Amino acid sequence: MNRQAKRMMQKQKTTPQDRVEQARQRRAPTPERRSRVGAREFLKEVRAELRKVQWPSQRELIGYTGVVVVSVVVLTSYVFGLDLLFSKSLLRLLGG
Repeated sequence: MNRQAKRMMQKQKTTPQDRVEQARQRRAPTPERRSRVGAREFLKEVRAELRKVQWPSQRELIGYTGVVVVSVVVLTSYVFGLDLLFSKSLLRLLGG
């Protein structure tokens, strides 16, 4: 505790224990925990949430799948090319 805080406490005539008690009183009470739900209730809630989802049409799904497949092929080729380049360079550098 620094000097300024001690001086202020002396002016207010409070002790560190009083401050701790005041801080405890200011804290909000912790909310009570909800009890767990059973498996049947959980599955019922999952179904209700899945009904709210806006699912893509078949045409959109095919388009998204194509984008993902092309992206994976391009990135895989890029990583393969870098790996091949670095391995050949390292072997040449080490005289292998």
